[in-house]
Amino acid sequence: MALPMMPKATAVWLVENTGLTFQQIAEFCGLHELEVQAIADGEVVAGMTGLDPIASGQLTQEELDRAARDPNARLKLAATNIPLPAVRTKGARYTPVAKRQDKPDAIAWLIRHYPELSDAQIGKLLGTTKETINKVRDRTHWNSPNIRPRDPIDLGLCSIMELQAALNRARRKAEAAKTAEERAAAKEAAAHEAAEAEQPAQPATEEQHAPAGEQTPQ
Repeated sequence: MALPMMPKATAVWLVENTGLTFQQIAEFCGLHELEVQAIADGEVVAGMTGLDPIASGQLTQEELDRAARDPNARLKLAATNIPLPAVRTKGARYTPVAKRQDKPDAIAWLIRHYPELSDAQIGKLLGTTKETINKVRDRTHWNSPNIRPRDPIDLGLCSIMELQAALNRARRKAEAAKTAEERAAAKEAAAHEAAEAEQPAQPATEEQHAPAGEQTPQ
């Protein structure tokens, strides 16, 4: 099932602006129902800016109204003709001098809300280095006391499409790793069973052959 761009940000907006059930929001955004409840309770993604799926063309008002009237209804993504942005060529991302001081805030935000992103992906998104990312994560950055996690999209350091593409790659990589791990475990279990099946039966001892009540001579 296709998911909306920025599922967590979309879930934040739906929680704050609609009367949809947690289950409806969870199914539309590809999240667990308990995760949506935690968003509503402010236990996770605190400070994340909600993404309006209507304004972004992913959902129509009519579809939202239909689901709001029927708690059992499932939201369907709207067909969109929004052109995709041009793919950025390889090379270091240029960041205006005025925005460079915002990078640590954006790094902290991505680490908090999207731990599945690798340091390499964060570095590519924000045009920063692994050393800076590690210092922000370990709180050894020279400006750590003043770092406030802020959405890099709001800061103008990356676009929604770029962040979504990075998240999709991270999730595909995680799914591939999980599949490989499950296959390796299944293969190991099959090999263990085969090894046990090939072991010859142990011959019975003299005591096992002796009639009940008798003992073998010492």
